[in-house]
Amino acid sequence: MAEKIDMEESKPPNGEAHPDEPMSNGLSGPRHPEPLSQRVIRIMRENMLVILTVAGVIVGVLIGLGVRNVDLTITQKIYIGFPGELLIRLLKMIIIPLVVCSLVSGAASIDPKALGKLGGWAMLFFLVTTLIASSIGVVMAYIITPGAVSVTKPAGLDEEVPAHKEVIDSFLDLIRNILPSNLVSAAFQSYATAYKLVKINGTDGNYTVEKVPIGTDQDGMNILGLVVFAIVFGVALRKLGEEGEILIKFFNSFNEATMVLVSWIMWYAPVGIMFLVAGKIVEMDNVGALFASLGKYIACCMIGHLIHGALVLPLIYFIFTRKNPYTFLWGIFTALATAFGTSSSSATLPLMMKCVEENNGVSKHISRFILPIGATVNMDGAALFQCVAAVFIAQLNETSLNFIQVITILVTATASSVGAAGIPAGGVLTLAIILEAIGLPTSDISLILAVDWLVDRTCTVLNVEGDAFGAGLLQHFVDRNSKKDGVELSEVRLDSDLSPAAPEHSPLIEKKPARDRADDGKSESIM
Repeated sequence: MAEKIDMEESKPPNGEAHPDEPMSNGLSGPRHPEPLSQRVIRIMRENMLVILTVAGVIVGVLIGLGVRNVDLTITQKIYIGFPGELLIRLLKMIIIPLVVCSLVSGAASIDPKALGKLGGWAMLFFLVTTLIASSIGVVMAYIITPGAVSVTKPAGLDEEVPAHKEVIDSFLDLIRNILPSNLVSAAFQSYATAYKLVKINGTDGNYTVEKVPIGTDQDGMNILGLVVFAIVFGVALRKLGEEGEILIKFFNSFNEATMVLVSWIMWYAPVGIMFLVAGKIVEMDNVGALFASLGKYIACCMIGHLIHGALVLPLIYFIFTRKNPYTFLWGIFTALATAFGTSSSSATLPLMMKCVEENNGVSKHISRFILPIGATVNMDGAALFQCVAAVFIAQLNETSLNFIQVITILVTATASSVGAAGIPAGGVLTLAIILEAIGLPTSDISLILAVDWLVDRTCTVLNVEGDAFGAGLLQHFVDRNSKKDGVELSEVRLDSDLSPAAPEHSPLIEKKPARDRADDGKSESIM
């Protein structure tokens, strides 16, 4: 009897033999070493998409450098980037259904206590890493001193500088966008404060002029409001119990269908990235003079991004998980290359979900809940670049920053990055808030705009990398605490609790009689 118990305990927890293990019935013989050629072919097949993406970036650079020597019209330059434009349009097309459906189904499948715990850990990770990134930006700016050289301001960019806005109004706009008044308009517009001058007559015949804030709608998706609504709506569906079961199935099916579309788009991504990179290189004007003038600023931003992305984030991941962080990075390389090509963390979100789930073993209920939130509130790259830009502009104006102003830069950059749009040049819009907070002229933002097309790409890569590492850490946290309770988490388990306290039984199943629960064991779990 003891031997029988020992044999049963030696089986895998799920009671099934692993498919990658040799059969124990004696039919399979000893494994022969795999020939080198077959091994190379197998590795290339497994990483074909990554190889194609890297090749797309390299070929795009070569095409751009080669075509730059040809005298092209502006229209012809636009045509070169057309295939890349199609990639961005395809990715943006599925952002709203992907974000809304994934968050609704994710919030509906997780116990509210576990939901709050997961969200709390995620927000803590995002906050800490953003503060570290901001600190690295300030330190790098003081070490390299990019504003200590003479800089020539490019012409024609002053009209693109964001309009002046009071700091308090900027944060009030953030709160207003969290609670959109119209969900339909939130899909393509967000709230923004503008100002009008109002003449107020006094009792003595004189009058004063007051600048009064008024609400306006600006183009750009209010992704923050959609995220908040989707989470709350998912929690509400869970509270409905059986009455919300049909709607949860709908969002779950919609979500799965969207991910199928993502898998198709991924194979077009290398072509789109190639033409995005080539088109941007062709559009550049007088690159040598621009780098000579702003080279130290560009180097400061990129070195800061490299330190945070190649050292700090992997170190945090390794400390908590004891796993190789660079293997994790290789698994999301396609998404990182797409982030570099599109310069949009929102557009990269669908590919990021696919990569972390298929390559890095992050379960669906974690990736599809955390990554949309991270793409909205986690902006490590933007915060770092904003801190560098603020100190850079202060050095240009020969303004010495005191300790309070430096702390103001750190706090304001961290807070304003939450409201930064996950679109190209989204961080430049929030840079004006930081400059206003420390009393620096916003007109110098035109210098930042001159090279933002390049710096913004490394910003986006760092943003999406931070989101992915956050999802990986949460997966480790859930697995570790579930093992303590004797619960095994599978990658596609959609109806189990993520709480480390106890395994959850979905209220959608608990309310059913015993015979219905027996039938449910044969059907697919509901998210």
